[in-house]
Amino acid sequence: MFIRVRSCLNPHMDDEPVELPIDGVLDLHTFQPREVKDLVLDYLAECQRRGILRVRLIHGKGIGNLRRTVHALLAKHPEVKSFNLAGEQFGGWGATIAYLKPVEPEQARDE
Repeated sequence: MFIRVRSCLNPHMDDEPVELPIDGVLDLHTFQPREVKDLVLDYLAECQRRGILRVRLIHGKGIGNLRRTVHALLAKHPEVKSFNLAGEQFGGWGATIAYLKPVEPEQARDE
């Protein structure tokens, strides 16, 4: 999966495509806040397409702005069955686990 992002770690790589592993874990620490919405939505769609229905989104603990953004996106997303803060072994309140609906058979045929 390639997504156009501007790396906050290397500003000289402006708009370079970055390949993200689609493994059910997305660490948002290295992305700009303005990139989070599209990134999360695209990542969830690709996970669902691949049958990865449990996704861990690492937003960090901080002051909670990124967590609130992620939770707002998940709450509105029609393909998210549920979500909750991760258990301590998976990041505690610094990560959220989202559970996606399986792809409907007619959705899979359309792709």
